[in-house]
Amino acid sequence: MEVKLAVLGGSGAGKSALAVRFLTRRFIGEYASNAECIYTKHLCLDGRQIHLEIYDPCSQPQRGKLSLTDELHWADGFIIVYDISDRASFAFAKALLYRIRESHIGACKKMAESSVFLVGNKQDLCHMREVGWDEGQKLAIDNKCQFCELSAAEHYQEVVVMFTKVLRTITSNFKVKEKRRPSGSKSMAKLINNVFGKRRKSV
Repeated sequence: MEVKLAVLGGSGAGKSALAVRFLTRRFIGEYASNAECIYTKHLCLDGRQIHLEIYDPCSQPQRGKLSLTDELHWADGFIIVYDISDRASFAFAKALLYRIRESHIGACKKMAESSVFLVGNKQDLCHMREVGWDEGQKLAIDNKCQFCELSAAEHYQEVVVMFTKVLRTITSNFKVKEKRRPSGSKSMAKLINNVFGKRRKSV
């Protein structure tokens, strides 16, 4: 099974550090914000083999119009990251969520079934907090997505738990799609049989 995940956030929110922490267990504090990467990882989740692709785009400017067209069509799920010690990054996360929610109103079924997880990063900087936990929780509820706070720098296990939740949600959406297909196939087979059944018998 192939799963495509986009990790989005403003410059300095720690989205790249979060992705690399999950993939390698290592924490790297600084990344080039003008570089984009697609990381790949093979893993087993609940007995299923998964080929995971994580897209980490260039950090977009926190002002101006957001363009997520490619990500919205490519990804099965999104992790939106903000820095709890930087209110501007929270405002940017809010804009990202709005853009994703806006796309859900459209007719694209894949977008409507995509999974979104809001992450307040840098919990180790709690003494410099500018965004309250309750603010993150409310934003997640308003946008019908999951939410957590963690520290990519200090707690590898929390990062793994968060990614695992996202992947489980995405794969459960895949299972729903798989269940729908056979019933559709049976209906189509029945329709074909009704149309051509008599002709077969007459031959």
